[in-house]
Amino acid sequence: MRMHKKCNLEERLKACSDIVTVADLSDKNMLRAANTKELLDLRAIFGNGNAVVLEIGCGKGKFVCETAKLNPGINYVACEKISNVLIEALERVKDENIKNVYFLNCAAEVLTKYFADGSVDKIYLNFSNPLPKEGYKKQRLTHPRFLRIYKRLLKPGGEIVQKTDDGDFFEFSRESMLSEGFIQKYVCFDYAQPVEGDVETEHERLFKSRGKKIYRSVFAAP
Repeated sequence: MRMHKKCNLEERLKACSDIVTVADLSDKNMLRAANTKELLDLRAIFGNGNAVVLEIGCGKGKFVCETAKLNPGINYVACEKISNVLIEALERVKDENIKNVYFLNCAAEVLTKYFADGSVDKIYLNFSNPLPKEGYKKQRLTHPRFLRIYKRLLKPGGEIVQKTDDGDFFEFSRESMLSEGFIQKYVCFDYAQPVEGDVETEHERLFKSRGKKIYRSVFAAP
């Protein structure tokens, strides 16, 4: 089902332009686009040199907003490629005056365009699309081609934290991370009671209400 474009989307995005970088992806060659650097000046954006955490696929922003408020000493960059979804997260940050969240409106393939190598302390992958059809395997956000991007972004020992309701996708992700040299630090096949400080996402709440298991893992970059 096609998502209806939100009313006055362009004007609303413009009103939030100080907290988001919108990718110009007129060049459809993702590799070439990623290598055309437009590095974020994170110190200028946040006004400090605090640790940087990246959420890839932030959706409407519940997780990043609530997590940022719990951790004011950490800087959060939230990436979402669908502007029609992202606008809700942008407006929430504005409405709630959250100072430690910034947004990227781009695809994960071009993250190295905006981040220097070794500049990210942690990456969250919350309920990424599992894309179960075999032909879409390379589009999964935990496919090795994406994990190699994350490995560049992360500091040595930096973490990838994943949550999903899809057991097959979870196993695929674990195998991919191990094959790329990531070190498993934590794994849970029935994440019913969140660890302290881990905000429940909208999808997580929905799936739990339907009796579905939640899977969670933490892997460290080599």
